[in-house]
Amino acid sequence: MSSYKLLALDMDGTLLDHEHSISQENRRWIAKAREAGITVMLATGRNLPSVMPYFQQLELDGPLVTVNGSDVWLRPGELLQRTLLRPEAVPELVRLARHCEVKFWGHAVEGTFRQDRWPDQEEAFQWFSFAVHSENKEHLEWIRRESSRIGAFEISNSHPCNLEFNPPGIHKASGVGKVCEMLGISMDEVIAAGDSINDLALIRAAGLGAAMGNAQEEVKRAADTVAPANTEDGVAVLIQRYIFGLE
Repeated sequence: MSSYKLLALDMDGTLLDHEHSISQENRRWIAKAREAGITVMLATGRNLPSVMPYFQQLELDGPLVTVNGSDVWLRPGELLQRTLLRPEAVPELVRLARHCEVKFWGHAVEGTFRQDRWPDQEEAFQWFSFAVHSENKEHLEWIRRESSRIGAFEISNSHPCNLEFNPPGIHKASGVGKVCEMLGISMDEVIAAGDSINDLALIRAAGLGAAMGNAQEEVKRAADTVAPANTEDGVAVLIQRYIFGLE
């Protein structure tokens, strides 16, 4: 057995395949890791309602990091930490997105909203994050530049065509770090796996940072190891190699 005590998994592009399902092998080896005393947690850009079906499918009962670290849960229903965007920042981000005519959405305590059903009074909501999507890289770069005039943000992505805005200093690493404090362990005892820029801080901070075979190149360069792709049971392979020492 290894000295690692916590396995933090991204969902889309990591734990989940292209059909947004968890493979039988991934489920089986996650169960084995938990039986061996490893804390297995999800660290995702998704909000809690979107995470819960997978949390229940894996029969997890412990901590969670959602919306890229804006919410940290001891377990569903027990909030450990919540960090929100400044209310006045969201209308300004919406203005930038509409100027470029790009798709946009936001996660709030009150729900997830997209541009086709966007609330009239954004300031009345409690926003975790805001995101835009465009295949036009110039639009994304313009929005990134102009957002700096609004204020400081943690900017990442879960897809090369996205920009995702969280409160400054809030990311998956800050969330998992809070979980480690609660569990009384260090980040050196964490294995983290992911595929996108919103996983970078966590992959760099973990004792073992793993990029999936399908990960963005910047994530692969930052990682300690590259696992097979999300469609090739990459999570199961990581558990076999680094928790159980199997080849």
